[in-house]
Amino acid sequence: MTNRYETVFILTPVLSDDQAKEAVAKFKALLKDGNAKTHHEEDWGLRKLAYPIQKKSTGFYYLIEFESEGSLINDLELVFRRDERVLRFLTIKMEKHAVAYAEKKRSNKKPETAKA
Repeated sequence: MTNRYETVFILTPVLSDDQAKEAVAKFKALLKDGNAKTHHEEDWGLRKLAYPIQKKSTGFYYLIEFESEGSLINDLELVFRRDERVLRFLTIKMEKHAVAYAEKKRSNKKPETAKA
């Protein structure tokens, strides 16, 4: 039985954009290898942290919403813990109301129009 999950992780700010993209690609590849179906992903970019973590005040935030077996979560979180580029991570199982809200929120977003 598959469940819907949402994971958010914060990467260390000392990474270049290419290094951050490589780290995200590593995590997405792990999900793909575990037969997870990715529904949505967002790069929130470099943001200020609410409190310092490892003497850092900013970090690269990234969100991935996916559907998979529960056993894949253990593997994903193990990789997060072992990767020194990850400052923090949080993975939650989404209830049906959370899934509906997330889909509604995404469908209400209007694409930005190009300014002339």
